[in-house]
Amino acid sequence: MLRLLIPIISIHGAVGAARHAAFLSGKHRGLHVELLEVLEPPDQGRVVAFHSTAEQCSELLEEMSDGVRGTQAVLENAGIPFTLTRRFGPAAQTTAAFAAEVRCDIVLLDASHLGVVGRWWLAARLWRLTPTPVTLLHEDERGKWKWQVPLPTMKSMHK
Repeated sequence: MLRLLIPIISIHGAVGAARHAAFLSGKHRGLHVELLEVLEPPDQGRVVAFHSTAEQCSELLEEMSDGVRGTQAVLENAGIPFTLTRRFGPAAQTTAAFAAEVRCDIVLLDASHLGVVGRWWLAARLWRLTPTPVTLLHEDERGKWKWQVPLPTMKSMHK
């Protein structure tokens, strides 16, 4: 069985990653998707002075709910079994820790709503923090989907 981790890190969800998982399900019948909703810790920043942690949590969950529902809908329509988990923390560290915890085979990151710098920063952190292969999905300026896999490391170049 192929275990795929799709982190949901923005309010737009990870619909592109879910569509790619649906494509992969045609090739791998034993596919299971772990959806990880990563939320920023509510007890950081200036907002703490004005709003309680409970208020911040409910606002975060409300903002993310549409993106999560859209991602779930794609997987449900494709008939792919999935599990949804919600965690608070920084995106890269939380995703890497969860990938190790549930022993995922691949992390499929939908970075279509991140800028170029944010996309590379997050991908570089993930590639450094987890031994699990990370595939980055994003749209180019023409609306075409691109896949990026890790850059070769010095160790792999010397083999």
